[in-house]
Amino acid sequence: MGSGLLRLRAQDAEDLKVMSAVLQDAIVPICDMTFLPQERRFVLVATRFRWERPEGEAVDASFEGEGDAAPFERINTALRFEGVDRVCCKELNLKDRTQMLNLLAVERTDDKVLLHFSGGPCVRLDVPVLDCRLEDLGEPWPTGLRPCHDQADGQSAAAASGR
Repeated sequence: MGSGLLRLRAQDAEDLKVMSAVLQDAIVPICDMTFLPQERRFVLVATRFRWERPEGEAVDASFEGEGDAAPFERINTALRFEGVDRVCCKELNLKDRTQMLNLLAVERTDDKVLLHFSGGPCVRLDVPVLDCRLEDLGEPWPTGLRPCHDQADGQSAAAASGR
């Protein structure tokens, strides 16, 4: 793995808050989310914005976008929940595998984890004991686009994934 790649583990609500902050504005293709009931595992792969990078630090001097260098990065990230008993979806058309979702927050409530997406969709995982792992995959790539939020309604107007 390259330097600066994240590997995190969440075992309680406080840990999950950190993970949620890291994942805010991640782009999640619905086709890259799956529940493996036999293994009691829920997995997704997202393209996350690297919020942990220092703002204003140029990433790639050869970037062909606004300005001379890309100031931001995105990276593919795997998120895995173990011990999942059940998965429920709200306001999500699982048959449309081309959907791109914008992850706003990951939240622990009692024995559940909620994945909140912009526009209202939500995935609920029934997880009696929290065991969640996040791992960056591959190398980051530059983007000149930074996600922004409309303060009036709290919805995200996330920038494109930069692919």
